[in-house]
Amino acid sequence: MSKLTVAILCGGISSEHEISCISAGGVLKGLDRNKYTPILIGITKAGKWVLLPLDYPLEIINGVLPVIDDGAPSVVADVQGFTVNGEKLHIDCVFPVLHGPYGEDGTIQGMLEIANLAYVGSGVLASATAMDKDFAKTIFSAANLKVADGIVIRKNIQTLEIDDLAFPVFVKPARGGSSRGTHKVHTVESLTPAILDAFHYDNKVMIEQAVIGREIECAVLEVNGVVKASLVGEISIDSKFEFYDFQAKYLDGATTVKIPAEIPEAAAEKIRSQAIKAFKALGCSGLARCDFFYTNEGEVVINEINTMPGFTGTSMYPKLWAATEIDFTSLISALIDTALTRTNSVLGN
Repeated sequence: MSKLTVAILCGGISSEHEISCISAGGVLKGLDRNKYTPILIGITKAGKWVLLPLDYPLEIINGVLPVIDDGAPSVVADVQGFTVNGEKLHIDCVFPVLHGPYGEDGTIQGMLEIANLAYVGSGVLASATAMDKDFAKTIFSAANLKVADGIVIRKNIQTLEIDDLAFPVFVKPARGGSSRGTHKVHTVESLTPAILDAFHYDNKVMIEQAVIGREIECAVLEVNGVVKASLVGEISIDSKFEFYDFQAKYLDGATTVKIPAEIPEAAAEKIRSQAIKAFKALGCSGLARCDFFYTNEGEVVINEINTMPGFTGTSMYPKLWAATEIDFTSLISALIDTALTRTNSVLGN
């Protein structure tokens, strides 16, 4: 049986460029080379597509995050597929390890569908909806999933009414990721600076009531058309951090993970079933990581769903499946297999 060619896309023009690179490094290492031949394609911060050598550095070195350099051979990406120096690259499946806008929001997915290329992950609509936390919350509520109270503001807002919310609140870009631009705010005086910073990442910002509870995550995987949920895990954060922000996630080693989470079995099962429910409500495909709060009162509140979760050494998605007895290489293979048999587009590709 001949090996399939898998193109791993990484980098991108979003604020999560560096994390995408690290995730791509994880996927590249975990790819079963007996089944797949990898091609590594990077997108620079300026949006240039390049063909990278397979030994390109995609990890944090001495605290420095990796970035895509534009010195590699250019890749032309269009509705005909990918070409380098006028030669078309034969690709069986694309693994778009792109986090955030212009990668995880349906834009790349739409291009791949027009090019008739199979790809890992959710389709255009599910990707776009999951990326916009405001729209996702509306769908979650319609599916009878509990969400945090909050409001949405835009850059042209003249007055701000938050009388129905009590501090602390969270301020975050509606379409961001990796907690970039996210702030936990305790006072009225701190609100405006937090909003202005969030607007650097999106022109649509959410202000949400802080939910007091434990942070519980669940991984979802679609295999042979069946949607499965992993064991649930709890993220514990060093007390020097206000919340699970970018620094705590990737740079400080300030978090610990407990899998399975030490919560009542009934609560864990409720979170697992709600993760699948959220996945289906948004119309997701392939994979997702669902983030919840479990309150002191025993309430389950969904925070968000991530359609292309991280594949770094500290990422929860592969850790949760490893604890659920699916190793990293098998996980990646399952995602590619699903992508090759799935129909995302209304036209059948």
